[in-house]
Amino acid sequence: MLFPESWLRSYVNPGLDTEELAHRLTMAGLEVEETASVAPAFSGVVVAHIVDVQPHPNADRLRVCQVDDGSGSNLQIVCGAPNAATGLKVPLARLGAELPGGMKIGPVKMRGVESRGMLCSARELGLSQDHAGLLELPSEAPVGENIRAYLELDDTVFTLKLTPNRADCLSIRGVAREVAALTGAPMANPTFEPVVPTLQDRLPVTVEAPDLCGRFAGRVIRGVNAKAPTPDWMKKKLERAGQRSISALVDISNYVMLELGRPTHVFDIQRIQQGLTVRWARAGEKLELLSGQVVELQPDVGVIAAGDVVESMAGIMGGEATAVTLDTTDIYLEGAFWWPEAIMGRARRYKFSSEASHRFERGVDFEHVTEDLEYMTRLIVDICGGEVGPLDDQVIALPERKPVRMRLERCRRVLGLPLEKGEVGDIFSRLGLAFRVEDDVFIVEPPSYRFDLVIEEDLIEEVARIYGFERIPDQPPRARAQMRVTPETLRGPHELRHRVAALDYQEVINFSFVEEEWERDYAGETNPIRLLNPIASHLAVMRTTLIGGLVANIAHNMRHRQSRVRVFELGRVFKRDPEVRDGALSVAGVEQPLRLAAAAWGPALEEQWGVPTRAVDFYDVKADLEALLGKRAARLQYHPDVHPALHPGRSARLELDGRTIGWLGELHPRWVQKAEIGQAPVVFEVDVEAISQGSLPELRTLSRQPVVIRDLAVWVDASVSYQQLLKTLKHTVESNANLNVVRDIRLFDLWRDKSSATEEKSLAFRFWLQNPEATLDDATVDECMSVLLRALEAEHGARQRA
Repeated sequence: MLFPESWLRSYVNPGLDTEELAHRLTMAGLEVEETASVAPAFSGVVVAHIVDVQPHPNADRLRVCQVDDGSGSNLQIVCGAPNAATGLKVPLARLGAELPGGMKIGPVKMRGVESRGMLCSARELGLSQDHAGLLELPSEAPVGENIRAYLELDDTVFTLKLTPNRADCLSIRGVAREVAALTGAPMANPTFEPVVPTLQDRLPVTVEAPDLCGRFAGRVIRGVNAKAPTPDWMKKKLERAGQRSISALVDISNYVMLELGRPTHVFDIQRIQQGLTVRWARAGEKLELLSGQVVELQPDVGVIAAGDVVESMAGIMGGEATAVTLDTTDIYLEGAFWWPEAIMGRARRYKFSSEASHRFERGVDFEHVTEDLEYMTRLIVDICGGEVGPLDDQVIALPERKPVRMRLERCRRVLGLPLEKGEVGDIFSRLGLAFRVEDDVFIVEPPSYRFDLVIEEDLIEEVARIYGFERIPDQPPRARAQMRVTPETLRGPHELRHRVAALDYQEVINFSFVEEEWERDYAGETNPIRLLNPIASHLAVMRTTLIGGLVANIAHNMRHRQSRVRVFELGRVFKRDPEVRDGALSVAGVEQPLRLAAAAWGPALEEQWGVPTRAVDFYDVKADLEALLGKRAARLQYHPDVHPALHPGRSARLELDGRTIGWLGELHPRWVQKAEIGQAPVVFEVDVEAISQGSLPELRTLSRQPVVIRDLAVWVDASVSYQQLLKTLKHTVESNANLNVVRDIRLFDLWRDKSSATEEKSLAFRFWLQNPEATLDDATVDECMSVLLRALEAEHGARQRA
């Protein structure tokens, strides 16, 4: 939210300079993100009056101006601006003036004619980018007055970064209330004389949806002059608050919204054939908005309709059909209270945002609707004229503001302050909160504009804010220190992150809410958990897999000319599960397991002279996963299976100790093409709980006996996997006491005879054998190898390769 400091100080003017005021607001929870002067530094520029203009004798595009700068004698200025004319009042940089950028003004000769100063455009003063001509000032501008003082250029624009719960501060009046509470400075609300109705004209309004509109007020005003110019004081405030001046009626509506926090709408009553109806939209209805966008309305979007024709999206944006123009003479002024739940997320669904929806979805004051419309009526009549009808006000269903109780002792304990009852009462009074005290319990009636005061902690926060966070003493907690023993077998999230980072992956943190298309493509999920109020229309569902975010990371980096990307994420996914109950990290019906996923794309190794470049493959990432698991990788099994995100022939389901813990494989070619990343990344995603338990190191005496190495090559059917053979060998070793000398088994060769008619393959295993107490003889080793071969023959029909 932007606003000029001068506008705020017209409401409340504490004895603080700009920097101190910004600091106090920030420390009270209204973060001042930035302060900026409305104009850059310059000096020596005054209001001047062009008395006479003559052509330059030696240049067709230059003119010689006689200028009155209030000093008593006219100055001769050579000027090339096309709008320089007799009688015009413009900024003049006198001799010795310094303009933005460091340019200093001195006497010069231009084509032989002396010039003693410079007439300025808006761009030369740093006020805008307009340099088509001189900056024209009002005719009543006092000659000789400093231009910074006349245009109030020493003003400062504040940029507030508000949290969503402080909708009451989305206006000058709301921020002024905070400043008055923080500083004790008196607050001056605008005073005006309500306009006395001179017409009896009314526009009938029917509210059919009380869950959409809680209060609706409006009045007819006839005979307005929509072509009336917006006053300079109003235009200046709007521009410094980031609003573009459009027309008097629109500007007044925007001004009231910024000053009082009251979004309103002005209808051209001549374009309304019947009365207005407030209702929910019907399927298939369409509306052309003021922005020119045509939207197809859905049944959960509120509308204001005239008969069967939709005229406005309620609380969001008006329609083009009934918008006021410069030819408008009769208007209907509308102000309402729209329930926040009825406005939330609707604008984002249609990929736009509006100032009105930004306020209504957070909560707008429902008590002072008529007072604000009276103030707006006065502005319209004073600026545009017209005759006013009576103000209609329908109260349908307003929010019930339940009293909030705050125990004084609880407040003291939470804040760590010995607060007195009177001190807390003074804070509530400065905030404008009505309260009573019963047995050291403050019972506060939340005002109609404070939707954030609901529970006891909200009131404690208010006390802390106004008391001052900086005044709360820093006291370290005092408690008996107890050293906790970290389980040596537990690998928490931090250690897992360090381990994956050590494998040459970079951590990313993606949103937990993703595109619905990702869920369908990467998880096969057709009914994901939907957000009620997404931050963006395309980020509308909760993720059930981390793969989509990693693919998006790769695509982003590829577009920025990165040729090798290795990323990982450790985060939660969200799945429907009716068995899950409410808990610290769960919501009823929603399972939130912690997952670890990684993706590698591009070359397997950084480019270097010693190794030829090759693309990363399944086995590279498989090795990374096994390095992450350590000794437990020996129990990890890979089963060919199908996953929606992965290549059907290059993916595996991961099992650890008989339990499925995740997936590993190449991204499906269809999604590679859709993401436009050229080469398929290899990804894995595993359950964090399943891999968090490690194993303690086992201490064993190093044997002095030599190690015997033997190889065994066998023919097996092509359908038999290495994993099946290895499982049989390990089971045989574990179940036979005579085979306890077998220390390790590894596959070192795989071969197929392409000329053979049989579907067979040859696998060659290497065995390491060692007896810790005695040297192994050939007979013992041969017997061990025979037992292992017989096990393979019996279980898989293997035969030894000659």
